[in-house]
Amino acid sequence: MKALDFRNVAYASAAICALGGILNSGPAAAASKAKEKAAGAYVTGDFHNHSTCSDGSLSMKKLIDKSVNTWGLDWFVQADHGGSSARNCTGLTANSTGPYPPATYPSAGQPATTGKGPNLTWQATLPNGVVDIKGDGPINPKAMWRWQEIKEFQYQVTEVESRRLSKPIWMGVETNAPGHEHVSMAILDGQRPWPATGTGNANLLAQFEYCFDRSDTDTSRGAENSWDCAFSSSPTGNKLVDATSRKIAKAGNLGGNNSAADPNLGHTKSVEAVKWLNQFAPNGSYYVPAHLERAGYYDPVAARGFNIEHLRNFNNAAPQIAFGFESMPGHQASLNRGEYGGTGFTRSIAGGTFGGTGYYTAKIGGVWDALLGEGRNWWFFASSDYHNRGLFGPDQLESTQDFQPGEYQRTHVMVRKGSNSLSAQGVTDGLRSGNSFATSGQLIDRLSFVVCAINPLLPVKANTALVEAAALNSAKNNAEVRIDGCATMGEKLVVRPGSSLVVGIALRDPDGSNFSPYSFPNPSLELINVKQPLNQPILDHVDVIGGDVTGFVSPTNTGAYAGEAGKILTGTAGDPAATYKPDDPATLNPTARKLKTFNSTNWSASSGGFRTMSYVVKNVAATRYFRLRGTNLPPSVPNETDADGNPLLDYLVIPFDTTKPGTVPCASAACPAHLRTINGIKYSSFDVAAWADLWFYSNPVFVQVTGSTSVASIIK
Repeated sequence: MKALDFRNVAYASAAICALGGILNSGPAAAASKAKEKAAGAYVTGDFHNHSTCSDGSLSMKKLIDKSVNTWGLDWFVQADHGGSSARNCTGLTANSTGPYPPATYPSAGQPATTGKGPNLTWQATLPNGVVDIKGDGPINPKAMWRWQEIKEFQYQVTEVESRRLSKPIWMGVETNAPGHEHVSMAILDGQRPWPATGTGNANLLAQFEYCFDRSDTDTSRGAENSWDCAFSSSPTGNKLVDATSRKIAKAGNLGGNNSAADPNLGHTKSVEAVKWLNQFAPNGSYYVPAHLERAGYYDPVAARGFNIEHLRNFNNAAPQIAFGFESMPGHQASLNRGEYGGTGFTRSIAGGTFGGTGYYTAKIGGVWDALLGEGRNWWFFASSDYHNRGLFGPDQLESTQDFQPGEYQRTHVMVRKGSNSLSAQGVTDGLRSGNSFATSGQLIDRLSFVVCAINPLLPVKANTALVEAAALNSAKNNAEVRIDGCATMGEKLVVRPGSSLVVGIALRDPDGSNFSPYSFPNPSLELINVKQPLNQPILDHVDVIGGDVTGFVSPTNTGAYAGEAGKILTGTAGDPAATYKPDDPATLNPTARKLKTFNSTNWSASSGGFRTMSYVVKNVAATRYFRLRGTNLPPSVPNETDADGNPLLDYLVIPFDTTKPGTVPCASAACPAHLRTINGIKYSSFDVAAWADLWFYSNPVFVQVTGSTSVASIIK
């Protein structure tokens, strides 16, 4: 991506505002801010990935280089697992170059041709060996606790790389959440990535990892740091703090996990973690559950799973910190897409992913719609979760496991001109705002999505023409619509009862090839006799989805607040013959539905791959929201989409029983050798299956009708 040109963005926005003044027809929360909020642009990044400081295969430097230089990301958060690791990730992967003196950052490692990064241990590379590894734990080789890795070694790499590359690059953690599975989080406070100057630190992030990661069972209080995990705003959690480690723990359970003797202790500790962030880093932190459907429904004894009540609890504890989820997981090139279902994750919600997206989002009227139906600021994100490329090395383009950050999935987030522009704080603010969208396979790379109040003094066609022109102009400038009387993603528009609306959308389906290395025909589309190169996907349609907002549900209303979705009753995850428990009412929004579908028959196409579309919603009587999704696959593609264009379970493409033939053959002579092959027939699988099935999702726009349900205050 080219460097952001906020001057052109501001010029375009000013022109839009001049066009749009006549649209103002009454009070609107977005309207009052349109002239006040700074112009901005969308930037792309990734906040969930792994180096050899946990279970990844690349050094930090090579992972950053790949993400920023090869795939062109604008921002990057390096986020290994909490716990401990014996490997030193701060060295250089073979064939990499960099500014680090060998005495400080050992460069020895395996050749890149082996597909592995440096595997030198901390014990073998530190000046005093094992003596330099702090805290308790077994030896030979002794693992370093993640808090020490962050505080004393990893942060320095991100700061150096951030300045060298002139991109905001900072430290985060994929924390092992007590009582659950994984959460992507970061604490920016103390860190000073580009464009900041001076020397920073990630001390607060390191302390969080010590205090709240269930895999960190160190009792040293961070050695000389003497950390205390008790804090003033947590009388409940402080009663559970262990005297030696000063962590929330009971009966020697230092991770604070659930147990048969004390069910839900882990979830309590995770909520306390969110409260701790709210006290110590209210503006610089986020807490986003990762691949949350993977481990299945919540188990009050084992540490796995997230039900809807846990998401509500996190959001209630600190809505400016716990504001969304990664429901478009990484591991998209694995045989069990997203690593949902299959060996190791036999409880995955609803048996797997749906078009690469988890059931909580993919089901219209499901968990995400239930949260939006409360008016919660709860946003959707995607990530790479990069570890390795399976059978292939990091410099090869094929993969049987993961895609690198920016290669396949991206989160596009609005950052604004000024002190918080392209900076780590600007990105964090953008994530919090909900003004973002997520894509796979570069299906689209620009999106302007807006809902505007119609001016009743003008013909409807004049209103729609102005909104479409404003949306297209914004999309061309990678910006947002800033017009009085309009709201975009993450915002709410306040209108009078009976008002009519224009939903306006402009996007770019980029010309040419994406990052796929394959030019043979898309195997899924060949099932319906469509010949389309796999590396040149074409957007088939866009759905507008919406539902009513009926207000927050009280935690005391158990039946409406807590429940399970996608729970398997018989069979195994990924088995099409499995049976499921009906989703509990608390996980549903029965008003959510597909409102409109746009395709080549009813959108306007213009040069450069831009598509513009709109429709009118008349006489709005109650508060509601709108969101978008789109795909390269038309309705009724066998085993991919149903007749309404909804994504089907990805295991229908690759049957759970891997001894049986697949359902989507890869017939081209160019189909790669690593595909799943049975009786001499290759089947679409691994990276090919991922490149064949692409989606994007937008975050919602809320419309609040005066006298109806109020939407929670939008957090900026």
